[in-house]
Amino acid sequence: MKKNLIVLPLIFLILILSGCWSKRELNDLALVAALGIDFIDGEYAISVQVIDPSQVSLKSANGQAPVVTYHAEGKTVFEAVRKILALSPRKLYFAHLQLVVVGEELADKGIRDSVDFLARDQEIRNDFTIIVSQQATAKDVLNVLTPIEKIPASRMLNSLKITQDAWGSTLEVDVEDLVTDLGVNDQYFVLSAIEVLGDKTLGIDQTNVERIETPVKLKFTGLAIFKEDKLLGYIDEYNSKSFSYLNDNIKSTIEIISCPSDGELTTEITQSKTKTKGIFKDGKPTININIDIVQNVAEVKCDIDLTDIKTIDWINNQTEKHIKKNTNQVLNIFQENYQADVLGFGEAIHRANPTEWRKIKDDWQTIYPEVEVNVKVNVYTRGLGTLQNSKLKE
Repeated sequence: MKKNLIVLPLIFLILILSGCWSKRELNDLALVAALGIDFIDGEYAISVQVIDPSQVSLKSANGQAPVVTYHAEGKTVFEAVRKILALSPRKLYFAHLQLVVVGEELADKGIRDSVDFLARDQEIRNDFTIIVSQQATAKDVLNVLTPIEKIPASRMLNSLKITQDAWGSTLEVDVEDLVTDLGVNDQYFVLSAIEVLGDKTLGIDQTNVERIETPVKLKFTGLAIFKEDKLLGYIDEYNSKSFSYLNDNIKSTIEIISCPSDGELTTEITQSKTKTKGIFKDGKPTININIDIVQNVAEVKCDIDLTDIKTIDWINNQTEKHIKKNTNQVLNIFQENYQADVLGFGEAIHRANPTEWRKIKDDWQTIYPEVEVNVKVNVYTRGLGTLQNSKLKE
């Protein structure tokens, strides 16, 4: 009886702990680091950037490219992915997918179907980042070999994150965020845009990473604006930085202001907090935005006395005017050029007064371009650097 009591649990454990029944050997898989989706001549053109483990390893690298790209076309994204199997010596494995690049022509057509496949496929994790290729195909972007970072997908993702944290002109958007945006009618959102600088046909050549000055580079140029799933247009990196102020997404950046006399002064923004509030003023929807900023003096290229409290007040005031001017400029672009409520002002009005919002929500698209937006910037200078006044005289 005691033996049976011991044997039965063991049998049960054997049944539920069946080992690595679904294991896949690394030698049988092609690890996909990045996926590119284009729409060309009525078909989906898919590009996959596959890691070559032997070239990533320092011990076994022999000068060949660390990644290989495969391309195929199909009536659907899924069909094109499957057709790549005829080219790849191994089965594509998407569990390590870091980046998806959407081609400009596909962005114009609409990305909903492509995002649906990416979000639905069980083999693809939902933590990868999505970007748009500006004035280039996704294939062109994935074909560029990059120096320092061997895997181009890793290089692009790292660059996007660093730029977001230290400059503020990019925004990391994963597929979960995108699915949420696409699930709302008349929703606007932005994706980071990347360009290929130089001759696109040379980016695939190994010599692109063997020179001190690489002839072909990848650069994040700003943000792409979408309505629902279609591309409306772009804003450049400076307007994208102003958008990040308004969107409460600035972690650190710099501002350059003109000195009272000749020269310029550069400040480092170390903290930024934005609060957006919707109200009804004289029966009309109004948006009030308050931006609180902490900065340090980073570079002084003029004759100015930083020990004088009036000078610090002047620096604060000039930075406030500079940021307010730039944020108003990007607001004008959203309201006048694109009529795109990217910053969610409608939702702010809804939260403030649901009853009044219900009266205007059906006409919000025509009301939004005329909405009054008041931006207030408050700047506090905390640090002056190790030199309060420059000892370096010209």
